[in-house]
Amino acid sequence: MIVVATEDFELYHEIVTELRDRSLSFTTIEPDDEIPANATAIVTSVADPTPETDIPVITGEPGNPRETVEDVIAVVRGNNGRTVIGIDPGETPGIAVLSGDMVVATYQVQPSEVAEIVHEEATDFAEPLVRIGDGARLIGARIIDDIEDVPIELVDETGTTPYLGTGAGERGMADILAAVNIAQMEGKRVESRDVQPTDGELQRIKERSREQSAENRAIGEELARRVAAGELTIKEALSKHQEST
Repeated sequence: MIVVATEDFELYHEIVTELRDRSLSFTTIEPDDEIPANATAIVTSVADPTPETDIPVITGEPGNPRETVEDVIAVVRGNNGRTVIGIDPGETPGIAVLSGDMVVATYQVQPSEVAEIVHEEATDFAEPLVRIGDGARLIGARIIDDIEDVPIELVDETGTTPYLGTGAGERGMADILAAVNIAQMEGKRVESRDVQPTDGELQRIKERSREQSAENRAIGEELARRVAAGELTIKEALSKHQEST
């Protein structure tokens, strides 16, 4: 049982709200009350007296209840506090943040936004690790290059995308569940991924540029390669193509 024991009203409100949002069982006491026999972790504030107990005590401050609750989850579940971020690369990558075996956050964003989320999630956690699937090679390579100061493992993502039965949600749910599976698989440590686009990949970029062009025009080979390398977006490539014609 998680025990919240603080006289800091702001912290109390934030922690209780976060615990309820996550459907976690907890109880509340005054800081000097007797600690329940079934307590597994105690949440208090820096201003409260430190409980005299062998039970793990997590000290929080107002303004960041999520980090405090994730520390509590790590203790309760016997995790060493490590955060693992799984990424299923693609047109809109799925991202899953795990604390031990528990999923604590999920996202689905544009490829250009992935690194920012990774850096936000990795901050203030011990030994964070990113695991990214080896599919969508060009997008995955750009994401790897964008991520700094966080170790990355490249994971064989074969079979990580689950079948979604009736009522299980849209395609985005499959991407997120794939990211969860990727986060739980060991991979090969990488710092970068040198990927040369295939003729088929370049052709798909050209086709996408035609679809997005108001004049139904496709960009050329050179611009397609720059898009593949992450130097330009398709919109930027179309603008350059228009300027040159």
